[in-house]
Amino acid sequence: MIVQAPVPGRDEVAIWTDGGCRPNPGPGGWGALLRCRGHERSLKGGEGATTNNRMELMAACVALEVLKWPCNVRLSTDSTYVRNGITKWVAAWQRNNWRTAAKQPVANKDLWERLVDAANRHDVSWHWVKGHSGVAENEHVDALATQGREEVERALKASSGGS
Repeated sequence: MIVQAPVPGRDEVAIWTDGGCRPNPGPGGWGALLRCRGHERSLKGGEGATTNNRMELMAACVALEVLKWPCNVRLSTDSTYVRNGITKWVAAWQRNNWRTAAKQPVANKDLWERLVDAANRHDVSWHWVKGHSGVAENEHVDALATQGREEVERALKASSGGS
């Protein structure tokens, strides 16, 4: 998963991701920003019953899945859960049949498998950025995640008759 050098001839894509819930667990949203060859694309979504960690993972999954061909990707996240999971823990989890060092089932296995599949199509370098620290791209994806959550909350409220 950790790449030392980009593959020559591939597009260079910068991705920033974020996810969150309020309350946790509860309604959540995720956001992603992709930048390649002078173009930007923002993505967002949400779920009615989820967790912060699931939304962080979903942002990374979707961002990598929308890339149409193999790319050199620099993915920045403020989630140590995502960064450490993909760079330090996932190989051991796979070897241990998706069990932690404490022999417990890995939480969010479905999304970890999805992220591994998506990341394996690309050469990804994983980077942690401190959240809410003034990094414009991170602030942007934080706002997208909030929008995703708020859209879900509005839909849930409308489907319950506004109560």
